[in-house]
Amino acid sequence: MYACVVNLMEIVMKTWILALLTATALTGCGYNDFQRLDEETKSAWSEVLNQYQRRADLVPNIVATVKGEANFEQETLTKVVEARAKATAMQVTPETLNNPEALKKFQAAQGELSGALSRLMVVSERYPDLKANQNMMQLTEEMTSTENKISFARQAYNDSVMTYNTSRESFPTNILAGMFNFTEAQLFQIENAAERAAPQVKFT
Repeated sequence: MYACVVNLMEIVMKTWILALLTATALTGCGYNDFQRLDEETKSAWSEVLNQYQRRADLVPNIVATVKGEANFEQETLTKVVEARAKATAMQVTPETLNNPEALKKFQAAQGELSGALSRLMVVSERYPDLKANQNMMQLTEEMTSTENKISFARQAYNDSVMTYNTSRESFPTNILAGMFNFTEAQLFQIENAAERAAPQVKFT
């Protein structure tokens, strides 16, 4: 009986030592990589937010310029202003990256603003004086540049997410991900057609 207990204790001790050695090895070879990938994802997300904020900052100037055009469609302007207010009211934190519902709401709000801006740009082309307005021309060029930067920033973010999630789901680093609670990051899915087609206008 005593020998059985001793043998059992030895097995338990060996199991614990093996588990500890495995955890130590996994930590040494993967934990720092996970931290780096996590930070890269957050950094890429920050750039997405920066570009969306840049777009939001352009909107008041565009609206003010368009208001100067007599008989411009008030409904179109109102929708842009409302969409901007909704998009900028979203509270976005690093935790949003792990919250599918919160990220989806943010995406929807940005897509709504894209749609409203696209409509504004199309309507603006019908007004000759507005087309000849140097300020409007400059603002639309900045808007087009910003939309391109948003597209690049989203792609860079999604690339970072895919690298992070692949490491998180691959063996043996998936064990480490579970041990240290590295949760899945969410891709930025573009469901709104207006968000895919950046609002562009060329005044010629």
